Amino acid sequence: MAAIFLHFNGNSSFLSLSRTHLRRSPLCHKPMKVSMSQNQSYWASVNAEVDDHLARAIPVRPPLSVFEPMHHLVFAAPRTMAPALCIAACELVGGQRQQAVAAASALHLMHAASYTHEHLPLSDRPRPGPTTHHAFDANIELLTGDGIFPFGYELLASLDDPSGNNSERVLRVIIEVTRAMGSQGMVDGQYLQLNCSESDSDGSFHVGSRNRVREKKVGGLYACGAACGAILGGGSEEEIEKLRRYGLYAGITREMLNGVGREENGFLEMVQGFRSLALKELKDFSDGKVNTISTLVDASFCYV
Repeated sequence: MAAIFLHFNGNSSFLSLSRTHLRRSPLCHKPMKVSMSQNQSYWASVNAEVDDHLARAIPVRPPLSVFEPMHHLVFAAPRTMAPALCIAACELVGGQRQQAVAAASALHLMHAASYTHEHLPLSDRPRPGPTTHHAFDANIELLTGDGIFPFGYELLASLDDPSGNNSERVLRVIIEVTRAMGSQGMVDGQYLQLNCSESDSDGSFHVGSRNRVREKKVGGLYACGAACGAILGGGSEEEIEKLRRYGLYAGITREMLNGVGREENGFLEMVQGFRSLALKELKDFSDGKVNTISTLVDASFCYV
């Protein structure tokens, strides 16, 4: 039996995952009605639409000293599927893609700004992930990262359409993103990860702390994306919370499938456990679109 300890949304929960529970996951053995190639085409089209929206929102234009580094850093940041999940969640609850594209783009901006700040070459401290190529000086990257954050909120505010009566939904999404990226979310995860990298040398960092890092950084971003998409698509409170939890577990699963922490004891069982929890949150949604969104936790899924 593997035990997973999470502090999600301010509430502590102890998740005990037995092998019996894993075998009985409601969707683990459900036949897929849509082929993997079709699913990947869906995700590819969503990501392409987000990239197109960002390219139009951040063109390289005068003053070049501002927009050239901003454009570069936004598109140089590694891909995350959280923005695509935002759109997929919106469509899953009956919304239209265009209702969530700006929010999905804003999520990538937030991710890019956080990634830029996390990898600033300001010291010789250990930094997570592979060595990052820096096309601009550290002071430029620092200031540009600072500028990307408010631009993301500007994109979110642009969603407000008084004639469409969506102001309350847009405000909720802004709050969701603020919480996910702030001191109780992404920033907290980055701090925990720094402690993790410093204490790994003597083996003092507990696996529970690693899960906290996954939850705050990757899981939190995916949870935010899924919840925002459901909110903008007009989902019920129950649907929003189910998709929030799905995003949390899906994000952690994808992080682990990318090989992060593979040396941990019980690694494969934890991956299966988070995948099982993710799929469980989808069991009450319509089968047709569930088959697509559920592929985010499939080991053969090729997008990062």
